[in-house]
Amino acid sequence: MPTPDAVPSPATDPLPDDPATGSVDERPADPDAASRVDPHASGGPAAHAEGATRPAPEAEGFGAAFGLVGLGTMGRNLALNAADEGIAVAGYDLGQPAVDAILAEASGEQRVFATTSLDDFLTALPTPRAILVMVPSGPAVDAVITSLKPHLTGGDLLIDGGNSHYTDTARRQAELEAEGLHFMGMGVSGGEEGARHGPSLMPGGPKDAYERVRPTLEAIAAKVDGDPCVTHLGPGGSGHYVKMVHNGIEYGLMQLLAEAYDVLHRGVGLDDDALAARFSTWNDGPLQSFLVEISAAILRQKDDLPAPEAPENAAPAEGRLIDRILDKAKQKGTGKWTSQDALDLGVPIPTIDAAVAARYVSAQKATRERIADTLADPDLALDPGLEDRLEDALLAAFLVTYAQGFSMLAEASREYEWDLVPNDVARIWRGGCIIRAAMLEPFRSAFEADPDLPTLLLAPEVSDQLSATREALGEVVAAAARAGIPVPALSASLAYLDSMRSARVSANMIQAQRDFFGAHTYERTDREGTFHTEWDETVR
Repeated sequence: MPTPDAVPSPATDPLPDDPATGSVDERPADPDAASRVDPHASGGPAAHAEGATRPAPEAEGFGAAFGLVGLGTMGRNLALNAADEGIAVAGYDLGQPAVDAILAEASGEQRVFATTSLDDFLTALPTPRAILVMVPSGPAVDAVITSLKPHLTGGDLLIDGGNSHYTDTARRQAELEAEGLHFMGMGVSGGEEGARHGPSLMPGGPKDAYERVRPTLEAIAAKVDGDPCVTHLGPGGSGHYVKMVHNGIEYGLMQLLAEAYDVLHRGVGLDDDALAARFSTWNDGPLQSFLVEISAAILRQKDDLPAPEAPENAAPAEGRLIDRILDKAKQKGTGKWTSQDALDLGVPIPTIDAAVAARYVSAQKATRERIADTLADPDLALDPGLEDRLEDALLAAFLVTYAQGFSMLAEASREYEWDLVPNDVARIWRGGCIIRAAMLEPFRSAFEADPDLPTLLLAPEVSDQLSATREALGEVVAAAARAGIPVPALSASLAYLDSMRSARVSANMIQAQRDFFGAHTYERTDREGTFHTEWDETVR
């Protein structure tokens, strides 16, 4: 059994600093729950000196349809979301403040039971139970399962709502199914606000287990034109895999917007007001999306702290917060997992790869400052006319990034025999999640029209948009390169697009090189089979 030390504590395991991702899109489900949910609790009032906020008899016959372990920000908001929908909820958390918080926030009309007693929590749930676990991914999930398992009965269902790796999800599912218990992995996207008012949910696992909780999940999910942003995606770890790729796309889009900001700020010279106005304008057009919307809001945010040298209780410093945030971006693994699995599958996702690498580059702050003092700084000034080309450049890069993610899902579905339905994925990403965007609706339509579409680059509407915007993408990348402004994700998007639209690329030279030094053979354009040449080394 894992030891308590295996469960990370917020005091020793710092969180990532991506504000756009809320609680669950780049970090485990609820970081502060790790210090409150005791994976080794034996349950019962005797095990908890403080007892439950509500006495044990109240659990008897409560009949909650929905149980939740971990009442931190995400867990509490999901529970209150369900209660808003008239669903009786039982929550368990070792921390009395977390229990008090949810009960204080619940209205008189909501049926919410919360406790620090595992026995009382389980008593409040009729069998077979359905329990959503919202604790950090990794050892904490295994520890909670170990704690709960002796108290569960055949047919009970556990759902892991954190950012677990899909292979861990498949392992846990196999282990629990062998003991007559059901297990599902479910990606949850939308951050704290989404959890409270409607996230995008990505469940995977046994279809019959999903059907048991489908009404609850559909009730709490975001809605687009009345359509809930949740569906059963497939068996095994497919739900967490789809969430992983969602996060990879998220990395790409965030990096693209950061590069656009840099080009306009350092290159063109726009101030924060002009930048916010530009991002807002973009959000009224084809780029309409959650990430563009919050980028405009970020640029308008005033600093909320006084200057470092100011006296205590001084007014906040003048200026915008964005200009005082350190240029070091952290990451918690889901983007890296996406890149790693894409390499294993042999699927190119260069925009996402570039975004992951850019975070590592940003972390090299001290080294970058030393190099900046050594290498001559190029002229950063850019033609102000470039501002009008950036919208088209971003649109092309956004389309390419989504296309890479969907191509990866298609290959994973084939490799892992999941039978993912791309139309369903696009549909449930239209609302609630971090990468929700207007362009997901035409993606959904394209996959509905052709479920076997090999790449979104071949969807007529996408192809037409790329034909109209590719030139702008090339202009922005070239101008940024001349000015010395790094745009790795924009550059990778351009290279991917140009490579995918090239009927012939330069790999013939690579094949010849491999055969020259290693006799690895090659194929020919004019006949079938593989060939090896005794290369004339005298021409070196």
